[in-house]
Amino acid sequence: MGRSKFRAEFRDRSETTLQTLLYIMKIKDRIKELRRVPANQLLPNPKNWRRHPESQMNALRGVLAEVGYADAVLARETPDGLMLIDGHLRAETVGAEPIPVLVLDVNEAEADLILATLDPLAGMAQTDGEALTDLIATLEIQSEAINEMLRALVEENGIFDVQAGEMPVLPTGDKSDHEQITFSLSTEQAETVREALDKSKDMGDFGDTGNENTNGNALARLCEVYLGQS
Repeated sequence: MGRSKFRAEFRDRSETTLQTLLYIMKIKDRIKELRRVPANQLLPNPKNWRRHPESQMNALRGVLAEVGYADAVLARETPDGLMLIDGHLRAETVGAEPIPVLVLDVNEAEADLILATLDPLAGMAQTDGEALTDLIATLEIQSEAINEMLRALVEENGIFDVQAGEMPVLPTGDKSDHEQITFSLSTEQAETVREALDKSKDMGDFGDTGNENTNGNALARLCEVYLGQS
């Protein structure tokens, strides 16, 4: 490579790096302050496009009961009061209870951009199935709503959850006679397993197995057939 060409490429790379650094340096901090405000005093955003099913509400109540507040809703100041940008469900769930609020120094157009992109940006993250199952395996959860949310997350990401039914909430020290087994499958394998489970269920009632979970019963029946036990 000639010296002139090398210098040109070096200059281009340097300019790109400099532009990146300048961009990073220009990022504005739009958080004005953290306040604790009664949730029912926060104005709902009329442009909020997110709708919250009952299962999500119940899961949120479970997290608030087991952990408490570990995040803040987002709002901006308007002539009528603080208007929510993010956190409508939390505000609706706790009523008049004070809730942490990050007050942002943004105008309406900027608030609209945040409202339109905050959740979709988080949703663009990809899932490491093994890391997810390892994390879930370490959790000790009392709320069945949280368990249902995590089971749905596992299923949505193509991770087959053998014991996906309702697990009893047990006092500390008691041991369940149920076990939860989670492992990963390829998309094609997961479809095969689901088809096999459906056929197992079509064979009729499972009888008194002591297990209310139909997927677990269906899998056990398949194993019994394979092992020649039925």
